[in-house]
Amino acid sequence: MTEIVQDTLPEEMTAQVSLPGIAPAAPHDWLRVDEAYGAQMQRRLELIEHQTGDVLWMDPSALAVGQELLDEVLPLLPDLGFSLGHGRVTCPDGRDVTIDRHAPLKTLGQLVQEDFCLLRKEGDEHVLVGAVLCFPASWRLAEKAGKPLIAIHEPVEEYDAQLAKRVQRLFDGVRVGRPLWRFNRLWYDDPELHQPRSASSPRRITPDETAAPFIRSERQCLVRMPISQAVVFSIHTYVVRT
Repeated sequence: MTEIVQDTLPEEMTAQVSLPGIAPAAPHDWLRVDEAYGAQMQRRLELIEHQTGDVLWMDPSALAVGQELLDEVLPLLPDLGFSLGHGRVTCPDGRDVTIDRHAPLKTLGQLVQEDFCLLRKEGDEHVLVGAVLCFPASWRLAEKAGKPLIAIHEPVEEYDAQLAKRVQRLFDGVRVGRPLWRFNRLWYDDPELHQPRSASSPRRITPDETAAPFIRSERQCLVRMPISQAVVFSIHTYVVRT
């Protein structure tokens, strides 16, 4: 197993915060490129090619949302070291990626380190209608596909009815051009980025997790799409040695 780790966590992700820990983010600061870009992208490409069904899913009705997300991401890429050409993008690691508007999430999965979940308001709740999820932290996309927020977070002990209402209000309150962000911090025994686990077989929690050799931390952003009004949940995964 190849070890893919960053040197350190960003400073803003080292503090202790209580759930849900949401704060405003700069308008374009929901995409980042760090020192693990090349290695993380190679792992993403392997997963997209060989485990497509595990890491990519979209409700057919959400294609326009995926295309809108792609349209929002592309103009931000030049400031991150990408070059845009006619129908293709040159990445910081030298790869050329063809823009496929019929497969927007697959295209995004080949371009950036972030995973993306598309959540559309249906009734009173936001529902997961599509995702590229190469680096799950102990959950399976197939078990969450098409489910609302409360069902997505079912196995999370802290996610009770009161917190669920607060999170739904946050999703309702996200404004175009004013993303929100939060982070988590988890302890893992190994640095593997692709860590799917079934809700029926949750990750083992040791009595002293801080003794584990790796910290896994996700920078998660909520971004409102201007046309569909869907909310995109982006996830940039950091793994560092303790």
